Amino acid sequence: MASNLISSGATSAAATEENVYAKVFWRLVPFLMCCYVVAYLDRVNLGFAKLQMASELGFSDTVYGLGAGIFFLSYFIFGVPSNLILQRVGPRLWIGLIMISWGLISGLFAFTRTSAMFYALRLLLGVAEAGFYPGIILYLTYWFPTQRYAKVTAVFVSAIPMAGIFGNPLSGWIMDHLQERIGLHGWQWMFILEAVPALVLGLVTLRYLDDGIRSARWLTEEEKQVLERNIALNQAGKQGPKSVRSAFADARLWLLCLIYFTIIAGQYGLTFWMPTLVRATGIKGNFHVGCLSAIPYVVAIVTMIFLGRSADAHRERRWHLIIPAWAAAVGLVVAAIMAENATVAILFLSVAAAGVLSCTALFWSLPTSFLQGTGAAAGIAGINAFGNLAGFASPVLIGYLKDATHNNRIGMYTLAATVVIGGLAVLKIPAALVNR
Repeated sequence: MASNLISSGATSAAATEENVYAKVFWRLVPFLMCCYVVAYLDRVNLGFAKLQMASELGFSDTVYGLGAGIFFLSYFIFGVPSNLILQRVGPRLWIGLIMISWGLISGLFAFTRTSAMFYALRLLLGVAEAGFYPGIILYLTYWFPTQRYAKVTAVFVSAIPMAGIFGNPLSGWIMDHLQERIGLHGWQWMFILEAVPALVLGLVTLRYLDDGIRSARWLTEEEKQVLERNIALNQAGKQGPKSVRSAFADARLWLLCLIYFTIIAGQYGLTFWMPTLVRATGIKGNFHVGCLSAIPYVVAIVTMIFLGRSADAHRERRWHLIIPAWAAAVGLVVAAIMAENATVAILFLSVAAAGVLSCTALFWSLPTSFLQGTGAAAGIAGINAFGNLAGFASPVLIGYLKDATHNNRIGMYTLAATVVIGGLAVLKIPAALVNR
């Protein structure tokens, strides 16, 4: 009888805990996803603008690649300071201000006239956006312990393919249907209209987000205690650095920087050049290019969420990262070889997108499993900043190789090799450190 009562009590407590986490998930994650969809769209809609903007302004592929990549230089410099400011002033205020700033800058791209202005605006956009993604990755650790983290980040990062699914057709439609309205080109309308949601959501963020569990008025005291107890237990089990200095002195952090660099190289190489790759298969019309470019992102969303659930359920982190990385490399190579066959190319671009974007989401279960405190704030931002230097190198390299060889193959092969190296580097991470 007593054992039945104990069992019943444990089941009830587990059910209550699940309900609390479901409540937190639905309060925070869908909203943060919407914000990241807008962030990612404002960052990469340049891939669609290129279809008109480059020829109208006389930009070569090398100029375009440099402009696409230069964003990440300022992004690299300001990532760590931004996360440390977030920790000091609170996520609600800082994330809201970040969104308003990047919305204003993104809209100014409509008035680009020279390559110098193009480069300057991309640098400013990098400053504005530097703290958003690492800030959210850190913010989610305030609410979810390690054993729940992969699924949550997979859902959040699925905003990247969501931006592709809705953003690519939208960008194509705007460029085709608003061309020359009131004297503006389609690409100018695209930048103006796609900047508006960032401004609106930035203002909403200032009222909607909470800085942490204790300030959440939508939680009961009992629910707050459940969440705080689990976060405290999770922090107590970590064996990593707690300060900025100790985080950057830890060799494991630099290995993670290398791994993330290879993942981001694949991600942005694919993202910035996806419309160009699809058009190279013979597809005509910006809207049709946008619709077909969305297909790989649909496949990526399903794959990301499935792998995130699987990683948490099995408490296994490394092979859930390695296998998608190597699958992405295969997808990039075959898509490049079969570039003239639209069906085959899009099928393997889907494999590449699913693999590399799953890696982007699942990667964060590695550093968050051992970094803590200020070390987590600085370490997460540092990994993100260093990794995103690949967002500079990747588009610039592909643009240069395309100008030099007059095809996309060498660039795609290079990206594939980079992602394979990243998968191999994951094997250097001790399983006992991250499989929690």
